[in-house]
Amino acid sequence: MTADTLTLPRISSAPIDATERRVRTVTTGPRGYEGEGFPVVRAFAGVHARDLDPFIHMDQMGEVEYEPGEPRGTDWHPHRGFETVTYMIDGLFAHQDSTGGGGLIQNGATQWMTAGSGILHIETPPAELVESGGTFHGIQLWVNLPSTDKFIAPRYQNLEGEQSLLLSSEDGGALVRVVAGDLDGRTGPGATHTPIVFAHATISPGAQLSVPWREDFNALVYVLSGRGAVGVEKRPVEGGQLALLGAGDRITVAADENQDSNRPSLEVLLLGGQPIREPVAQYGPFVMNTKEQVVQAMEDFQAGRLGVVPADALRPHRMGR
Repeated sequence: MTADTLTLPRISSAPIDATERRVRTVTTGPRGYEGEGFPVVRAFAGVHARDLDPFIHMDQMGEVEYEPGEPRGTDWHPHRGFETVTYMIDGLFAHQDSTGGGGLIQNGATQWMTAGSGILHIETPPAELVESGGTFHGIQLWVNLPSTDKFIAPRYQNLEGEQSLLLSSEDGGALVRVVAGDLDGRTGPGATHTPIVFAHATISPGAQLSVPWREDFNALVYVLSGRGAVGVEKRPVEGGQLALLGAGDRITVAADENQDSNRPSLEVLLLGGQPIREPVAQYGPFVMNTKEQVVQAMEDFQAGRLGVVPADALRPHRMGR
């Protein structure tokens, strides 16, 4: 917990006619490496794209404790047709893009980049983290854009941790940080083109979190760490697992009484959005509606039409550098 939940606005209790969302599937994300070699959990692996819509991809980056000289990031790369959301739970990450956006993302901050018509960017640990080592833990989420917004002008939002909307569960046993979207009539700071909710909840051992959920949104609960249960049927979940929920207007997540000493609480992401229900053609960093649009994106990138790497560009850190 990073706030006094007793003084925060409380999430409303479930009405008698509430319809609890039941768990459809629980999947375990495989582990891999991204960019220049930082470890990730592929959170959405094994879930059908139609159930994720409007989300495309999500990686849990870390959690890892780097030795000095170990941290690494990505090199410069393009995006078109969607939004990238980088949420830093612990540690530091530097961002720079071809439109002039950028800065340091740290400890609860979120970098929300709308790629739209096209952008180049880089994400890399800053020099101080490379030199000292330290904790690195975050999330990168890709949110699709509808066809009408695929070619909008790129935009960068820097959302500091203290800007997140803080809410408490009814009994004060859970802290909810709303980064974007509307939860129980209160709205987070992130401006989104596609209606979504993105929230991070810390649930104390033995406590329960029940939140209202828009019926026209899908519902995903991703476990960052700890052990607990999701849904009215109390389906067991643990770190690295994603619960896909069915229809309804309420989500319930409970933390086990006993947690590991290094994982004192259940940490989960609550994700949901209004499905776009349009064809998706994806190739690497391009998320479009047709294969022809993907080919055009590749040609535009190669021709320099997605932006230019600035003269003062950040560069990735590699072993031995």
